[in-house]
Amino acid sequence: MDLYSLTPLDLALAASLVLLLGVVQVLIGLGLFRTLAFNSARMVVQLLLVGLILQAVFAAASLAWIALIALVMLSLAGYEVTARQKRPIRGWSGYSIGLMAMSGTALVITLVALTVIIQTDPWYEPQYAIPLLGMILGNTMTGIGLALNHLTQGAWNGRAVLEARLILGHDLSKATRELRSESMRAGMIPTLNMLAAAGVISLPGMMTGQILAGTPPVEAVKYQIMIMFLIAAATGFGSLLAVQLGAKRLFDQRERLRLDRLKTPK
Repeated sequence: MDLYSLTPLDLALAASLVLLLGVVQVLIGLGLFRTLAFNSARMVVQLLLVGLILQAVFAAASLAWIALIALVMLSLAGYEVTARQKRPIRGWSGYSIGLMAMSGTALVITLVALTVIIQTDPWYEPQYAIPLLGMILGNTMTGIGLALNHLTQGAWNGRAVLEARLILGHDLSKATRELRSESMRAGMIPTLNMLAAAGVISLPGMMTGQILAGTPPVEAVKYQIMIMFLIAAATGFGSLLAVQLGAKRLFDQRERLRLDRLKTPK
């Protein structure tokens, strides 16, 4: 079965539902209409630009172009990790922690999937490489952002406890063990919910898209299972690495808590 082509009118009808939501918000005084309208318009522009760029990249199938796109995706994801935190680590350190955690997990796991599991020829086939990296990176970014946010907030709110443990002779690792464990859990919650709900409460996006495009449901399910395993692994390892690096950054070489390294909310 061929995929039904959507017309501009079809998209306008879908957008009208968001417009209706904005009107309702104005009527009840929530004040979110401008934000909703701006983000919706931004989404449309971004996706249209991405569609045009990917169309050109797919036609060229050049490793250099794919590497450039991957670099841009990683760079922007590194920024988004810190942008959503209440008290992010200041300066380049905060950005680099998120970037290193994602590069060391999402990028590596995507390469493993392409070269070992799917074995595309060439291995950087853009039809597979870019969507895979995008799905894994997006979920890993969310997990790392939540984990680091919980870490910095927990350190700020639990300063007295951490300093008391250090005074009692605990080393950095032991003093922050509970906080690091809770931060890891916070980063993994969306992934755990995704795994638990898949197929029972929700139909995952990739599987749904493949089915709409005419792929046999069983084949679409196999791809979705693979993606979920990759996402879970990347999110788990990424959150673990980010929490370890972030926890070290909160202390100086003499293992003194340095909350001045955190930005204060505006």
